Amino acid sequence: MKRLFVRWGEGYLYHPSLSQKILSFLLLPVSWLYCLIALIRYRLASPMFFGIPVVSIGNLTVGGSGKTPLVIELAKHFVKPAIVLRGYGRKSRGMVVVKDGDIVRDIEMSGDEAMLYAKSLEHAVVIVSEKRELAIAQAKAMGCEMVFLDDGYGKHGIEKLDIVIDVATPNRFCLPSGAYREILWNGKKVIRIKEERSFRRRVTIQNETGKMVLVTAIARPERLDPYLPKVEEKIYFEDHHFFTRDELESIIKRTGAMSLLVTQKDFVKMASFNLNLSLMDLSLELDEALITTVKDYVHDKKD
Repeated sequence: MKRLFVRWGEGYLYHPSLSQKILSFLLLPVSWLYCLIALIRYRLASPMFFGIPVVSIGNLTVGGSGKTPLVIELAKHFVKPAIVLRGYGRKSRGMVVVKDGDIVRDIEMSGDEAMLYAKSLEHAVVIVSEKRELAIAQAKAMGCEMVFLDDGYGKHGIEKLDIVIDVATPNRFCLPSGAYREILWNGKKVIRIKEERSFRRRVTIQNETGKMVLVTAIARPERLDPYLPKVEEKIYFEDHHFFTRDELESIIKRTGAMSLLVTQKDFVKMASFNLNLSLMDLSLELDEALITTVKDYVHDKKD
């Protein structure tokens, strides 16, 4: 039931039917109130510099946008960056250092996105915390040169460079009428980037088999469609879902799949099950101007 509700919500926000469009317009007064509260929250914030450059990568809308691979690619251009994120789906609370040289926490303590960062970036420190300010201060104390803040646009009390990924939506309304959590507020310095202008996706399939079933737990999984090879079936779970071996084995048994096709975020949660997995290996080719902008900002804040 929860999975069906999530799929309905994604359709409502990004591919609405006629009845969903009518509902969206009926909810406009609530959206205006939501947006007003978000504006007041932004105006009352006083950005604070924590003594270390912070670059936020995120999106204005709910749902996935590809920020994780973007952070990974940008982090490769620094010697000792820190990745700071909330750690959605983790079974821990408070601030947790996931990686400092070695990975020191398991995926239940870190969450799937943090573990993907930890496994993808050998040189990075990875910290999860509901209070990002604590994690940024910790990164500075650990000798990191800068911080990438995962999904931090709305953290207006932190002085940072904001980079937001432009995601196509059918309307420009705030929640609950549309997909926007916030808008680009006047006075806020933001770099707005878009696929094919600032970055290009490259997907290769590792361990491709003749009969694959897509199994994934990411937001808006239809984003994968342009990159999919032939699959027998697509099975979607809610974002950040923790898989069990039994549920994956039942999928293999029911479908007769030779392998399960998964994303990198799914793979880190399935690798220990010793099942036959095919991996959608995603990388980004970044525009040099974007890399230069980030490097210049970090250099200027360190001086």
